[in-house]
Amino acid sequence: MTEAPSGPGKASAEDRPYVVANREVIAETPEFRAQIFTLGEGHVIPWHWHSHVSDVFIGMTGVTVVETRAPRARFEIGPGERCTVPAKRAHQVSSRDGMGSSFAILQGVGAYDFNRVGG
Repeated sequence: MTEAPSGPGKASAEDRPYVVANREVIAETPEFRAQIFTLGEGHVIPWHWHSHVSDVFIGMTGVTVVETRAPRARFEIGPGERCTVPAKRAHQVSSRDGMGSSFAILQGVGAYDFNRVGG
């Protein structure tokens, strides 16, 4: 697994409140990140929000489920499909039926943070 360095606003593997099968950092600057995530069976990225960055999800394998609050929505994205979650909107990411999936995620423009809902 490829990990981004720790630092202000950056969550290392030890700091992240979730487990994924793999995370590969493609590019990272103080204002932008591009990564590929692989969710294994039963993996969930819990409800959270970002202060400044939008998340653009692009499906790669399987079906990735992105759920949002305020407004409540559910996006099921397959290979080549995408959805965007704007800054300050709570969201959770999983795979359909918990069977695993992979997706690319583009995060920006702005400083990254991970704010847990209710935490």
